[in-house]
Amino acid sequence: MAEICCKVIGESEVSSSCEPSSRVARRRRMEIRRCKFVAGVAPSETDTVAKRQKLEDRSASLSRDCDNAVENCDSGEEETVGRFVAGEVPKEVSTPLHRESPIIPLSGEIPKFGFSSVCGRRRDMEDAVAVHPSLCFTDKEATDKLHLFGVYDGHGCSHVAMRCKDRLHELVKEELDREVKEEASAVAEASRWDGTMKRIFRRMDNEVVARNNEEVVVANCRCELQSPDCDAVGSTAVVAVVTANKIIVANCGDSRAVLCRNGKAVPLSSDHKPDRPDELNRIEEAGGRVIYWDGPRVLGVLAMSRAIGDNYLKPYVISEPEVTITDRTVEDECLILASDGLWDVVPNETACGVASMCLRGKTEARSPGSPPVAVETAVERVGTERADKACNDASVLLTKLALARHSTDNVSVVVVDLKRDT
Repeated sequence: MAEICCKVIGESEVSSSCEPSSRVARRRRMEIRRCKFVAGVAPSETDTVAKRQKLEDRSASLSRDCDNAVENCDSGEEETVGRFVAGEVPKEVSTPLHRESPIIPLSGEIPKFGFSSVCGRRRDMEDAVAVHPSLCFTDKEATDKLHLFGVYDGHGCSHVAMRCKDRLHELVKEELDREVKEEASAVAEASRWDGTMKRIFRRMDNEVVARNNEEVVVANCRCELQSPDCDAVGSTAVVAVVTANKIIVANCGDSRAVLCRNGKAVPLSSDHKPDRPDELNRIEEAGGRVIYWDGPRVLGVLAMSRAIGDNYLKPYVISEPEVTITDRTVEDECLILASDGLWDVVPNETACGVASMCLRGKTEARSPGSPPVAVETAVERVGTERADKACNDASVLLTKLALARHSTDNVSVVVVDLKRDT
């Protein structure tokens, strides 16, 4: 589980508040020891038991204090920076709250993974994370398993991101099953994956728009207080399909996928920002404009040029993803998927360095004199039962780093271990 720090105390504060009491306590202990050893009487078994009981009581008291601190943060008595809410987890891998994910040895077919998602300094949580190991097979012989990981960053409300989380992997499975039955493998693999992912995102976008027009929204959705058809709601989507030999990434929006290979960061997606030259030309050719209002925005509203949903900004904002296909190598370390809440404040190289450090088992190594990362947060759920602890630690540490660097957005991170010996 994540470490919880409710307060950081400065050195001057420590010395002024703790020094007198520590001196008195030390003097009292020395006097007691002197009396006992001068008299030549060894401590009795009763005294030893009493000391052990006292230490246990003190440890229990400290544990209660930590629990009370978390409850105070949760109840709003102190300002809460973020809340870990990894979203809904598939039923087959769900885990109770406050339960640490065990390290389960997985076969080479299933990569280890971990994820975390925090609300951060935003009022509402609009991110969603999807993990689907062993989703389906990519060939008719059922020899190559497909594992899907996705991060969806909603805007306007959370229901489009949640809909993508609940539905997009099913569309992937439907499309691949259909291609296997039709024996479409004769087509070049790159072209096949590109067309498949674009068709899946188009279907997802059509379902979201149709669902919004039918005024079908989740309970307590903020859209009920806005326009009836929820046209001003959308979500980015970065989806990674991992097979035995390939990493297929489909990105729509400003979330990002980065591969850590031999200690270096290799971006597998390009952010769809309105001021990106090709995106700017496409928007203007469609009759739209990019207005700089707290950064470049489509029609001065949306800070990304591609997204699922956002029907009121079509055709300037489109749902077509950019697809990249990367061959896996023995030098691959891990894959990081994250929303812009991380990438706005943490460079690719730094994120890869942190993740690699965690996967190598050096999470406790820290430069001398470096201050601890203080995050006032209540932990609800991080990862799943099938997640790996090192990957969970990496995702949590990256979210803490983003919050420590004053990210103002929701932060969602998925870390997938790609080492061949897993």
